[in-house]
Amino acid sequence: MTAETEVLGEIRRLRARLPQLRGVLAASIDGLVLATDTAEAESVAALTAAALSVAQRLTETTGQGGFKELLVRGESGYVATYAAGSSAVLTVLAEPRTNVGRLHLEARRAGARVGALVDAALERPQDA
Repeated sequence: MTAETEVLGEIRRLRARLPQLRGVLAASIDGLVLATDTAEAESVAALTAAALSVAQRLTETTGQGGFKELLVRGESGYVATYAAGSSAVLTVLAEPRTNVGRLHLEARRAGARVGALVDAALERPQDA
């Protein structure tokens, strides 16, 4: 995976557009950290992979199609996970005062860009 710097740049741009974010993490669908600016990234990535598995099963079982996003609201804010291409996800941690509509708008766009970067990096032949 050679796109880490570009993915981290996208994370930083997302944080600049949404100052209410507490952290952002790009991870593979199996829970490996690709790029992050949040504490406890490995734990968040592992939990994201577990939640993603349940969300994928739920959407498929209920006939809702493939996974797109997951939003969890806690007393102290939001955790949202967005599909990012075919092999990654973007997870954001947001303050409770976050405008959820704006969060979705910006994070969906960022997730699409992160997904394109990750998928392109996986398609490139690795130098031996």
